[in-house]
Amino acid sequence: MKRVMSVSLGSSTRNHTVETEFLGTKFLIERIGTDGDMDEAIQIISKYDGIVDAFGLGGIDLYIYAGPNRYTFRDAERIARAAKKTPIVDGSGLKNTLERKVIAYLQNEMGMVFAGKKVLMVCAVDRFGMAESFWEAGATMEFGDLIFALGIPVSISSLKSLERLARIMAPVVVKLPFKMLYPTGEKQEKVNPKYARYYDRSDIIAGDFHFIRRYMPEKLTGKCIITNTVTPNDVELLRDRGAGLLVTTTPELNGRSFGTNVMEGVLIALTGKTPDKMSPENYSEILEQIGFKPRVVNFLNEQVT
Repeated sequence: MKRVMSVSLGSSTRNHTVETEFLGTKFLIERIGTDGDMDEAIQIISKYDGIVDAFGLGGIDLYIYAGPNRYTFRDAERIARAAKKTPIVDGSGLKNTLERKVIAYLQNEMGMVFAGKKVLMVCAVDRFGMAESFWEAGATMEFGDLIFALGIPVSISSLKSLERLARIMAPVVVKLPFKMLYPTGEKQEKVNPKYARYYDRSDIIAGDFHFIRRYMPEKLTGKCIITNTVTPNDVELLRDRGAGLLVTTTPELNGRSFGTNVMEGVLIALTGKTPDKMSPENYSEILEQIGFKPRVVNFLNEQVT
């Protein structure tokens, strides 16, 4: 049995363990939250290094992207260095492939039309492949990177502007303490609707769920939410606030969708390759073999596909 362990800076209340199977290989998948404690994350990774088949790094990005440029978070790099033998991934390698495929799937298999739709992407440098796919599909974009990561109430409306801003700011931002940029630990459970206007004027809200939840308004009437990791409680929260559709880019495993860091860890364990040897083509090929499909929950008629 392969073992993939996601060590997250997120809340321990979201911990989950599941046994499943991919391509005939059995997996034990674990998610362990450290409530924002980086030293504890390092200790856990050091303890299980060489024992598990792959680590997922959750609740923090190792890399962010803007166009061809990649930037490394200093805090995440410190944690990742604790893995000397076992490969460790943050999901960024998979996001660029998987999330492009999800947008294509929604268009080609479900008939969704993004042209002319108003899309709020809460943080695009976190999932640049999805941002590009929306842009190429003709959506009217509002990138909330400054709003949701830095608390600056200014949105960006073009991909080129986002790239230019990232080239200027990213080298500085990745050196900041990560807790200044992203909710960790118990902060993930708090909701402050002070930026509700950005949600209200959008048809689709996309990106990291903790960013989406951070400033979520009381009403999301009819909104389409395209995100990643959600628990049953998160699904109920979206249903209670009137969301029309929920799409998670990773599949449901025993009642919840794990993060892309976990799914990338699964693919690394299956192939036996190190992350630096995995190309977008490698990810795409194995995703096709597994038959990964997004989870779609239609709250209007309570269908799940």
